[in-house]
Amino acid sequence: MAHLGTLHLYTKKLPAFEHIPSNSPSRPQNTLLWIGGLSDGLLTVKYPTSISQALPKDWSLAEVLLSSAYDGWGTGSLARDAEEVGKCVAYFKSLRPSGKVVLMGHSTGCQDVMEYLVGAGNEERERIDGAVLQAGLSDREGWEAIVADDPALKESLEETIDLATKWVEAGDGDAILPKKGNKVLEMFESPCTAYRAYSLLVKGGDDDYFSTDLEDETLEGTFGKIPSRTKVMFLWGSKDPYIPEAVDQESTLKRWAKIVKGGGGSVDEVNGGVIKGATHNLNDDPEDVVQELVGRVVRFVGGL
Repeated sequence: MAHLGTLHLYTKKLPAFEHIPSNSPSRPQNTLLWIGGLSDGLLTVKYPTSISQALPKDWSLAEVLLSSAYDGWGTGSLARDAEEVGKCVAYFKSLRPSGKVVLMGHSTGCQDVMEYLVGAGNEERERIDGAVLQAGLSDREGWEAIVADDPALKESLEETIDLATKWVEAGDGDAILPKKGNKVLEMFESPCTAYRAYSLLVKGGDDDYFSTDLEDETLEGTFGKIPSRTKVMFLWGSKDPYIPEAVDQESTLKRWAKIVKGGGGSVDEVNGGVIKGATHNLNDDPEDVVQELVGRVVRFVGGL
């Protein structure tokens, strides 16, 4: 399928694809930058195209390609992602100096957005006007759920965590973990460093922003530090298979929103929330479910 748009080279080797609706009458002034999850790349998730067609005429959506896209996630880090996202934000701000910029993360793209907002060096990054966190989930809790009923997989996960921890503590975090004989690492598909495995699978790892078992004090140091100038919206799907079944989705999102607001931040709780019938990336969801997501995002940016 062909997609009408512009490919921007926002830094030396990395592009962003800006969708241009066929009925767009003028050049947009505001930009929604979409960041995918682990193994995603340009156009691998379908709903950004639908959002691009429904945005107000003064907005456009661009999908950001990072070094961690496709199979690159296993040798990357949130810190590198945030640095590249910063370059993309700066690029579009230079194109549209008076316009607004919103970051929208999908899955691990949400961790990237959080890292951009509150991670080390955030004070030096370009300001953004809004952040949409769609399917921001815990990889750690997801893998715990995957292996729960399979003793062999559970053992492989424990071995992976033990080995990754040992290598990181020994200063070998950049080394690639051996896959042979480890069912979990074989399921990763991408080569994975000890650091990234540790970051994803250990409580308190750099990727551990969205685990539901994190204490309020920990969340106050992340969600509670989101700048007041950046309005946030949380979105989950009621049928997302990566959310543990025991988790009360509505209560969890309300808890996160309360912590953001307690730190002086702003949350769109009218348009945010749980989308009934939505799965993780909505690729095979009914059109009415996709349009529910689209409508929420359009209303969010329209209200900034």
